[in-house]
Amino acid sequence: MNNVFDFQPVYPRHDLMIEIGKVQMAIEHLAARSEQERQQLRPRLESHMHRLCSALNQLAA
Repeated sequence: MNNVFDFQPVYPRHDLMIEIGKVQMAIEHLAARSEQERQQLRPRLESHMHRLCSALNQLAA
C-alpha cells in the first residue's frame, strides 16, 4: 500500500485571501503602535502583502 500524502492546500485561493485579510488587518492596526514599530513593521507587512497578491494572481482561475 502506498501512503503518499499531498500536503498542498486544498483551497489555495481561499487560503491566500484569508492571509491577505490578516495582513490588511495588521496594517490597519499599525496606528496603535509606536512610531518606531510602525517604521519597522510597515515595510515587512507591505512586502508580505505584495508576495501574497502576486501568488494569488498566478493561480489559475
